[in-house]
Parts: sequence; structure tokens; C-alpha cells
Amino acid sequence: MKQLLSSTAFIVLNKELAKQVGLKEAVLLADLISKEEYFISKGMTDGWFFNTEANIEADTTLNSYHQRKCLKTLKKHKIIETKRMGIPAKQYFKINEELVLQILNNLLVKKSTTINKNKEIKINNNISNRRDEFIIEVLTFKYDESILNGFIDYWTEPNKSNTKMKFELNKTWKTELRLKTWSANQKKWDNSKSNLKGMSKIHQHLQKNINVKEKLLKQFE
Repeated sequence: MKQLLSSTAFIVLNKELAKQVGLKEAVLLADLISKEEYFISKGMTDGWFFNTEANIEADTTLNSYHQRKCLKTLKKHKIIETKRMGIPAKQYFKINEELVLQILNNLLVKKSTTINKNKEIKINNNISNRRDEFIIEVLTFKYDESILNGFIDYWTEPNKSNTKMKFELNKTWKTELRLKTWSANQKKWDNSKSNLKGMSKIHQHLQKNINVKEKLLKQFE
């Protein structure tokens, strides 16, 4: 069984590359890369190596028609160069390794970006759902609408990473008690503003009296 699955019995195929250039094209490329490695081990240094249609078909099951079609696609992507040399003429190949690596790196970056975006969407959806649940809970309590809205706006503010809301950052939390405190503080604040307004009216009245006195004094000068 192990012998049947040895490295000489199968082709190592990159699935991401197959999605980019086509399955048969990726099979042919994998076979040519294997052949290139063989010639490198034999001393090939200029990047050009030969292979025959019969040998490729034996290794990949791709007939001459499919080989030509695959080579056309691979050359279109500038992954492979071909030329005929020698007597009798043989088909020589050269693989643009830098471009293959570039394509694979771009695919990895694209895949990573997609994964990150999916994670971000998942996170955003989770915080959105939790916010809705929090709002529903808050609205079950009987307080003035302005108090409830202010409470919700303040405590659902998200952190910089948009993963947690302000109320979730507290070590302990009980909405009922927090809302009770919020309501009491709001009343104190409203009373404080009312007092400030009252002081403002008194100040205006005093200023008016001062102005009247100043006018009267000018008349007697």
C-alpha cells in the first residue's frame, strides 16, 4: 500500500492554483515542475528542459489535445515558456517560478483577507445581537423614555476594536441596579440645571435693577 502511494505514484497538486488556472492546467504544471526538478538534479542551470507529449500523457493522462490547450492557458498567464530546439526538434519548457510564487502569495493574501473580513463580520454581528438583547432588557423597566435612551446610548458605546460595549467591560453588572442609580443621578442633574437656571434669572433681575439705578443717578448729575 505504501509503495502504491509513494512520491513517484502521484502528483502534488496545489488546489488554490488549480482554482486560478484550471485543474488540468495545474496537473500539467505540477508534472512539469517535477520534470524540472529531475533535470536540475542532473545539472541543468539555464531553466530550460525538455519533455515529450507521450511522456506527459503517461504521467498525467492528458492527451496531446488537452496538453496543447493547457499550455496555451499557462503561457497566457506567463507561467510557462516553450520553444523547440535540437535535431530532431524537441519541445523545451521553462517555468516562471517567480510568477508562480507571486500568484500563490496573492492567493494566500486574498484568502487571509477574506477570512479576516468574515471574522470581522462575525464579530460585528455578535456585538450587534448583544446590543439588541441589552436594549430589549433595558426597555422592560418602567422609566421615562429620556432616561432609558440616555442609559442605552452611554452603556452600549463600543470599544476601539468594536468587540465589546462599555457595560460589558465592567467586572460586575446588574442592569436593574445600574438603571436605578442612573435614574437617581439624572434627577440630581436635572435639579442642578434647574437651580442654575433660577440663579440665572435672579442674576438677570439684579442686573436690571443695577441698570435702572445707574440711569437714575445720571439724571441727578
